[in-house]
Amino acid sequence: MGIATHLGPWLLGTVKNTTGTTAGTIRNTGACPCIQTKAVLFSEVTNPVTIAVLPAGSYIQNLQFVITTAFATANPTFQVFVNGVAITAAVAVASPALGATGVAGISLGTARPDLVLNVGSTDAIITIVNTATTATAGAGTFAIAYMVRNSDGTIYPTAFTGP
Repeated sequence: MGIATHLGPWLLGTVKNTTGTTAGTIRNTGACPCIQTKAVLFSEVTNPVTIAVLPAGSYIQNLQFVITTAFATANPTFQVFVNGVAITAAVAVASPALGATGVAGISLGTARPDLVLNVGSTDAIITIVNTATTATAGAGTFAIAYMVRNSDGTIYPTAFTGP
């Protein structure tokens, strides 16, 4: 089974502390990206629908809407929120074309880029609202990619806290 939980950022790399100025002696660790998904029927998305809950301090890297059942009358238009605060204006899904399935990339941070870089000091509920004037048939899955960080938005400890 490939599922595990852990606290804080999971750092990868071979050099965790800088000891020089050449490759192999300069810190090369970085935090790993994570993903959460949520399948939705868009005819049901009239109130905020929770698509993910991100750990405090997370950096949102990407949001996609994978259309699995094509929309017949109009592609969806929706807005994305972090703990009830809009991080996008209303986003109309223009691609894939009406009546087609495919992957739509969602532009983030148009309203609050600061919340994209750091969702805040507490866990963040990510919601979407269908802002289209009429509900349409169609379905898909939201996939949100993010980097787990410390609750203050850092990925490296500021001081050793071990025994």
